[in-house]
Amino acid sequence: ARAMLAQAATLAETIATRKASQNALEALVPALPELVGGSADLAGSNLTLAKASKAVGPSGGGNYVFYGVREFGMAAVMNGLALHGGVIPYGGTFLVFSDYARNALRMAALMGQRAVYVFTHDSIGLGEDGPTHQPVEHAASLRLIPNLDVWRPCDAVETTVSWIAALERRQGPTALLLSRQNLPSVSHEKAEAAEAIRRGGYVLADAPFAKAVIIASGSEVQLALAAAKLLEFPVRVVSMPSTTVFDRQDAAWREAVLPRGMPRVAV
Repeated sequence: ARAMLAQAATLAETIATRKASQNALEALVPALPELVGGSADLAGSNLTLAKASKAVGPSGGGNYVFYGVREFGMAAVMNGLALHGGVIPYGGTFLVFSDYARNALRMAALMGQRAVYVFTHDSIGLGEDGPTHQPVEHAASLRLIPNLDVWRPCDAVETTVSWIAALERRQGPTALLLSRQNLPSVSHEKAEAAEAIRRGGYVLADAPFAKAVIIASGSEVQLALAAAKLLEFPVRVVSMPSTTVFDRQDAAWREAVLPRGMPRVAV
C-alpha cells in the first residue's frame, strides 16, 4: 500500500481516475490472489482488467469474469462470491447503470459483504465525448444506502487510498465513482495526504482567516481550487471523497475540517 501511494504521489499524473484505478489494480491483482474481478461488458471502458487478470472460462480457473450486459447479475454473483468467502469480488460498469444493480447493492449492504463496485464515467464531463446521459443524481442516491461506503476521488492519490480502504473494509461493500476525463493531481502536495484522505474529508487548501468553505469531490475539486483563487476573500477548500466515511469520524476531526459557523458551499 505504501509503495502504491508513493508511486501515485511521485508521478503526480494528470489522468482519469478510472486510469488511476487500473494502475492500482496492476499492483493489487498480482499481490492479492483472492481478488476476482469482472465487468458488465465494459472492461475496456471501466479499465478493470490488469495484466495479471485471467478470464474465467470453460478451460478452467481464472480471476476475471466477463459478465456480459448483466449489471444486476454481476452484482448478485459478486454477493455470492463474497458470501462463499475466500475471495474479494470487484466489478465494473458505468455509474449510470448502477440503477440496474441497485437491489444487489442494497443486499450486499444489508448482509455486510465485502464487494467493490467500480463505477466509471461518473458525470456529464466525459472529455472529448462531451455531455451525454451520464449521471447527475446517482452519487447522491448511492450515498443514501446504509452501510455502503461511497468514494469519489479527485486524483490518483485519492483513488489509490479509496481502493485500499475498500479492500480493508470487511463489514460492507464499497462503491468507487471514477471519472472518464483526465483530472490534475492535487492531493499529493500534502505530506500527510494519505492519512487525511482515509478520513473521507480533509482540508486540501487553506487560507489565513478563511471566511468560507468550498466542499467538492471528484472532478469538481479542481473547480473548487480554481474558484478559491478567483474570490476576493480567503476561502478554505475541502476535498470530500467520501461523505459516508467522513460522517463516521470523531467530532473533533469533523469540526476541524468544517468549523461551526463558517459558511459552506458544496459543489
